[in-house]
Amino acid sequence: MSAAVTSNFESVPAETDPVLAQAMEYAQKLYLLSQGSVNKHFDPFTDIDWDNPDFAPDAGEDRWILPESADPLGRHPWYKALPKEQQIAIGKYRQANVAKVGLQFETILISGMALHNFGLPNGSPEFRYCSHEMIEEHNHTLMFQEMVNRIGIDVSGMGPMVRKLRYLGAPIAALFPNFFFMAVLAGEEPIDHIQKDILRSGESVHPIMRGVMSIHVAEEARHISFAHEYLKQHVPESGEAGKFVLSVLMPVIMWVLGRSIATPPQAFFDEFDIPDEVRKELFYGSAEAKQTFADYFVDVRALARDLGLLNPVSKRVWKLLGIDGPMSRYRSEPMRVNRKAA
Repeated sequence: MSAAVTSNFESVPAETDPVLAQAMEYAQKLYLLSQGSVNKHFDPFTDIDWDNPDFAPDAGEDRWILPESADPLGRHPWYKALPKEQQIAIGKYRQANVAKVGLQFETILISGMALHNFGLPNGSPEFRYCSHEMIEEHNHTLMFQEMVNRIGIDVSGMGPMVRKLRYLGAPIAALFPNFFFMAVLAGEEPIDHIQKDILRSGESVHPIMRGVMSIHVAEEARHISFAHEYLKQHVPESGEAGKFVLSVLMPVIMWVLGRSIATPPQAFFDEFDIPDEVRKELFYGSAEAKQTFADYFVDVRALARDLGLLNPVSKRVWKLLGIDGPMSRYRSEPMRVNRKAA
């Protein structure tokens, strides 16, 4: 997109050229997202009161106990039967590891987005927006690492196999940007759903967690919006063969990265001697676990429909992976299902 197109959103009547009108609309949306980053942004070291005594990790330790309504482990009978000290220890480890996973995922995102920006033409509205997003994601990595450091547990984050994906982010972003931004959603949507569920639950959580999650959810809304708009703009350019490939890859990347985000690494289960049957029930085996995981992608399924990426083959892949289901009427529509304890 040329600088002439993006310099003045009102300069070309929409009826003159439908393709140009769509490009102008896309540029306007990205301009609004960029302005949002200017008008409302956060700094992890000024907007979180780290030195407040109440933010000390050992202050009000009961608040590290995993929330029943928003965490499958928190409502599991095995966890609820543990001594309170063990519940707190598991809660600290789990939340620290979630933060580390978020840090690692966003580092991969930044590396890919930086290379994506490298090849953009002058005047591209994507360059400015992506630059704003990378700045915010860098702040998120600082915020997540500070949370891990203050909790004081040496967590690993993603499992060892999934961590190798860090080598693929940049080349995929450069060569296959549509697939890259699908992968972005595969990581962002589960984190966003998990954190919103915790914040909406009304349960008492430690202020370190609440401060970090509140900032992350606020800024992640823009990041998810951009990925949706990017795909709506560029997937139609792929042609029928390209769209078919993307339609099949979309559920696969949702499952692979979604699992890496939502499921703790084996080290977590080993650390606390969590029985295998509990692990499977929590994250793979039970109907509740499968439904919870599928619900993370309710917005992505709606996006796939809007992009024309639901066909007989891709629908079967969504179903085989266990992540098919209803679609949201609008992005971030709250799930109105009351689930029973596992």
